[in-house]
Amino acid sequence: MTIHLPALSGLILTYMLVFARVGSMVMLLPAIGEMGVPSRVRLVLALAISFALTPQVQANYPASEPATFLQLALLVMQEVVAGILVGAMARIIMSALQVAGFLIATQTGLAYATTVDPTQNTQGAVVGNFLTLLGTTLVFLTNLHHLAIGAIAGSYKLIPPGGHLPTADMAQLVIGLTSSSFALGFQLAAPFLVFSFAVYCGLGVLARLMPQLQIFFVAVPINIMCGFVILLAVVGTLMSVFLNFYAAQMAVFL
Repeated sequence: MTIHLPALSGLILTYMLVFARVGSMVMLLPAIGEMGVPSRVRLVLALAISFALTPQVQANYPASEPATFLQLALLVMQEVVAGILVGAMARIIMSALQVAGFLIATQTGLAYATTVDPTQNTQGAVVGNFLTLLGTTLVFLTNLHHLAIGAIAGSYKLIPPGGHLPTADMAQLVIGLTSSSFALGFQLAAPFLVFSFAVYCGLGVLARLMPQLQIFFVAVPINIMCGFVILLAVVGTLMSVFLNFYAAQMAVFL
């Protein structure tokens, strides 16, 4: 295949570069970028978003076409890195639900109950998979997935085409988001951690008062039953906190 650089100019070159950035983002977005979604669906979605976004961001690209193939390759690589950054942000935010689900399953005695995660084709805790699917559904129901498209448009301010990649700012952004998502997972699981501590303290006292009692057979049903009751009571609040966090973090590029 031969690439004629003079032919890759103007709107055609801009569309190709925008597609490189948008396609990288769509590949990593929650729900849309999962393995269960056909590649043709993701390709069509990336092409459609690129087609709508190109006229708005065309002024951000250099007016002259790349002089060599190496310059073109570097420009495409820069666009791919920018798209991966936005998509990875959404993916890292969703990992907070997996952390919360794992902690909840551990404290309620459901850690041994694992199911296949349809989004990753891997096994995970039942509660973690449930929270992840619920969070993804609510993101689309509340139209927060539009923030990802707005973030890819706003990324042209943080990572302008043709310039140097702000690697230090990008690394700081990813590290800060990772720590915040991990902390959010602990915050979402806080009611269950407190409940588990109280239950185990009470069972410890009961075990000292009644040594002949089989504490294990008493603790497991109590943990599971109370865990489901607490989850039913606070799941709405947990999802509200998560959606607010998702909106705040994805709005960094806006």
